[in-house]
Amino acid sequence: MDIIQRFKKYFQQHHLSLSKEKWLAAVSGGIDSAVLCELCKQAGFNFTMAHCNFGLRGEESERDEAFVRSLAKKYNVDVLVKKFDTSSYAGQRKIAIQEAARELRYQWFEQLNIENDFTYTLLAHHADDNIETLLMNFFRGTGLQGLTGMPDWSFRGTYLLRPLLTVRRSEIEVFAKTHHLQWVEDSSNKSTKYTRNYFRHELIPAIKKMFPHIEENLLDNIERFKKVNVLYQSSLQSIREKVCEKHLEEVRIPILKLLKYKDTSLIYEIIKDFGFGEKQVEEVFKLTTAESGKFIENETYQIIRHRNWLIIAPKILEAQTIAIEKKETRVNFSGGHLELNFLSKEKFSLNKSEKIAQLDAKHIQFPLLLRKWKQGDYFYPLGMPKKKKLSRFFIDQKLSKNQKENIWVLESNKKIIWVIGLRIDDRFKIIPSTKEVLQLTISNP
Repeated sequence: MDIIQRFKKYFQQHHLSLSKEKWLAAVSGGIDSAVLCELCKQAGFNFTMAHCNFGLRGEESERDEAFVRSLAKKYNVDVLVKKFDTSSYAGQRKIAIQEAARELRYQWFEQLNIENDFTYTLLAHHADDNIETLLMNFFRGTGLQGLTGMPDWSFRGTYLLRPLLTVRRSEIEVFAKTHHLQWVEDSSNKSTKYTRNYFRHELIPAIKKMFPHIEENLLDNIERFKKVNVLYQSSLQSIREKVCEKHLEEVRIPILKLLKYKDTSLIYEIIKDFGFGEKQVEEVFKLTTAESGKFIENETYQIIRHRNWLIIAPKILEAQTIAIEKKETRVNFSGGHLELNFLSKEKFSLNKSEKIAQLDAKHIQFPLLLRKWKQGDYFYPLGMPKKKKLSRFFIDQKLSKNQKENIWVLESNKKIIWVIGLRIDDRFKIIPSTKEVLQLTISNP
């Protein structure tokens, strides 16, 4: 099949309408994206062009932008252009220029999708790009997923489609010349200081001298790795279901079950979805023999050793203090919803649910303060004549580190009246002389 037939077939295989969807085509002005635009036009797409001006090549960057604008006029379609200060962004993020450009590009595509309701974003990556990606992943160090190259579709805040991944660069060149297309050349593509260009211009040609069919073989390997990865992911999902237990926002892993598999690859596959990488695998493995309470963390998650478990849980940000006036009947906060009701002694009936606190109203002074507990807090647990620090109380309750970080307290006149969901303060319990009851009910967020 020629390129246009393969292009159309890609969308048919994904059950996508060629004419009904609203498409965004990423257009740099190079030969690949020029061919992508021509294919969109021939296939009858309702598409808009998007061009990123990264400002890295001076006048050449401005030339590329002007060319893309002229291309939009040729096809009578809209064009969206964004100028970026890529160097400053890279410096602020302390990342390489190429990585900065990639981040800025995909962030903008996501923004455009939100603002303009594009269904899909089309990228002009082709088979030779995929070969280079496979090799770069391999030499950087990668798992099985990295050996499958670029996916033909992915999601980064918007759906990204790569309909030309089966098309070789040589085929694109022939198509462009046959249809008398124009494009611009990016002079930086010749510089081998960039990793991809080094692989394209030096490494692959050098290997090709020894293995003339290296490119065809690597493309075949990508397809093999994809099929193997499907089996791997299916098996992995089955093991995950046996090892991982979901509790609200936590994932709990019995250590004995995990160690049964004796496989660090399984640890990586579990923790990678929470922002941890290969370098943390050994740290997690050490947690399996550490004392209870030890943990590792990244910006958003912690992995905690708690008794015979590893617990993966979101990190809890410092909570604000919420003042509650007497007239309020419901308060929403990150820990859930708190309802307040005053009941006469005649309408009151005892409820022992952990989600309900029933207190003698005459001892309550407003405003109440709802806050996270902190070190040094103490109260008089119901049924005990002496005060106890919350930290000690939590140990008695056998709470994990993450559970402790999620505990809220309610206080009145600097006295904790309820450790929410656990115990009321003995000084505020209902007694025979109680005339009015303050009933507090907590529900999940």
